[in-house]
Amino acid sequence: MSQISVNNLTFYYEGSYDNIFEDVSFQIDTDWKLGFVARNGKGKTTFLKLLMGQYEYNGNIKSSVKFDYFPFEVNDKEKDTIDVLEEINPDYEFWKVCRELDYLKVDGEVFYRPFSTLSNGEQTKVLLALLFSQEGHFLLIDEPTNHLDMESREILSKYLNKKKGFILVSHDRNFMDNCVDHVLVINKADIQIQQGTFSSWWENKQKQDAFELAENEKLKKDIRRLTESARRTSLWADKVEATKIGIKSDKVEKGLDRRAYIGEKSRRMQMRRKNLERRQNQEIEEKSKLLKNLETVEDIKLFPLTHYKEKLVVIEDAAFSYENSCQRKEIIKGFWLEIRQGERIFLQGRNGCGKSSVMKAILSQYMEQGGEEMPMQFPDLVSGKIELPNKMIISYCSQDTSMLYGTIQEYAKEREIDLTLFMTLLRKLDFNRIQFEKRIEDYSGGQKKKVLLAASLCKRAHLYIWDEPLNFIDVFSRMQIEELILKFKPTMIMVEHDKMFTERTATRIIQL
Repeated sequence: MSQISVNNLTFYYEGSYDNIFEDVSFQIDTDWKLGFVARNGKGKTTFLKLLMGQYEYNGNIKSSVKFDYFPFEVNDKEKDTIDVLEEINPDYEFWKVCRELDYLKVDGEVFYRPFSTLSNGEQTKVLLALLFSQEGHFLLIDEPTNHLDMESREILSKYLNKKKGFILVSHDRNFMDNCVDHVLVINKADIQIQQGTFSSWWENKQKQDAFELAENEKLKKDIRRLTESARRTSLWADKVEATKIGIKSDKVEKGLDRRAYIGEKSRRMQMRRKNLERRQNQEIEEKSKLLKNLETVEDIKLFPLTHYKEKLVVIEDAAFSYENSCQRKEIIKGFWLEIRQGERIFLQGRNGCGKSSVMKAILSQYMEQGGEEMPMQFPDLVSGKIELPNKMIISYCSQDTSMLYGTIQEYAKEREIDLTLFMTLLRKLDFNRIQFEKRIEDYSGGQKKKVLLAASLCKRAHLYIWDEPLNFIDVFSRMQIEELILKFKPTMIMVEHDKMFTERTATRIIQL
C-alpha cells in the first residue's frame, strides 16, 4: 500500500474568473475504493486530469503509482472491438481482458464486432475490462454508469466491489453504496475525505449541517445580546465621562479627588465595553466558520396542466421499427400502454430493448396532431395504434445534449422560453451567475443536462417525457428533482436507471 499526497494544490483555467482549487491538501491510500462527490462544474473531472498530469498547476502531487483514466478515447468506432483495444493499448494482454469480460458477464463475441454496433453498456464494459486488465495501476473512473441500464449497473457495482485502488465519479447513490469504502467530497469551502459509503457520509453531513444551523441560531442570539450590552455600556461610559466636565479639585469623602474618581469609573466602563466588543468579535469569527459547506437545495416549482381527458396516452398492440441502410429493424411489437393523469411511469429494460423508441413514438404522434417540431429520428408504427387527446401539451427532455450551442439568452430566445424563469430555475439548480456569460458548449456534461431539464420545466404541460434525465446530474440536484416530482405530482413517462430515484418517484414500472 502507498499514498497519493496532494499538497497546496491551486489550479485555474486560463482566462477563468476564479480558482477551481485553492491551496488544497489531503492524502489518500492507493488501496481505497473512493467515491467522488461534488456539484456539477466543481472540478471532479478536472482533478482526475490533474492527477494524470494533463494540466499545469501550483502545488505538489506525489504518488508512486501510475494513473489510468476511464473513459478511453475511441478514435474510430467503426473498427472491430479487438482493433479498438489494440489502438488504445498495444501492450494489453488479451487473456486478461477476456477474464475481466467474463466477470462483467459479456460474451467474447464482442471482440469481432464493430465497436459502434455494441450497446452503450457493452462499450462501457469492454473499456472497463481493458482498464482493469492493467494490474498495479490506480484507476480514475469518470461516470461509468451514464446510459447503463439498471441490470448493467448492478453487475458493474458488484464487479467494482471486488476491486480496489480507484476513484469513482458517480451520481448514482445506490451504485456508490455497493462499491466504495471511502468518500472524497469537494465541498463549498474545502475537500473532505471520510470512511464509509455515500449513505453514511450523507447521514453524517446532515447531522453536521443540523448542528451548525443550531449553533448559528444560538450565536445570532448571543451576538444580539452582546451588541445590546455593548451599546448600553458605551452610553453609560459616555455619561460618566461627561460628568467630569467643569468639576474642580475639591475633596470628597475620605479625601478622594472627585474628578479622579469619576475618571477611574469611566476608564473601567470603557474597558468593559472593549471586552464586550472583543467577545462579540470572537463570536462573529466563530460564526463565520459555520455553514461554509452547507448545501442549500432550493425548492423548484412546477405547475403541470390538467387535461379534461383522464387517459393521456393509449397504445394498443403496437409494433415499432426503424429503417437504416435500406434495412428495416423491428424494435418492439405487441406493446400495450395507458398513461392516466397523475401517473409517473418508468420504462425499464436492457439497453436497446425499445424504451426510448416508445417515447419517441408518442412524440411522433404528438407532432402529427400539431405539436411542436422535434429534430430526431422517429420509429415507424408498423401495426397497432397510438391515441392522444386533442389539445394536449407535452414537454420533452432528451438524453442527447449534442445539439446545445450558443448562450443561455440565445437558447431561450430560439425556443421561446421565458428567460427570467429559465435563469431562475438554473440558479436553483446551482448555476452561478458567471455561467450565464459562457457559451453552453463550454459547460460540463451535468450543466448541459440541467439546461435541458430547466427548459422542460419552464413549459407547462399535461405530460412530461424525460429520456434518461439524470445522466451527468449531481446527486444534490437529483434529490432536488425528486422533491419537485413528489410535491407537484406531474404526469410523466420516463427512462431512468437510478434505482433510488426510481423507487422514490415512480408510481408504475413497466419492464420491456
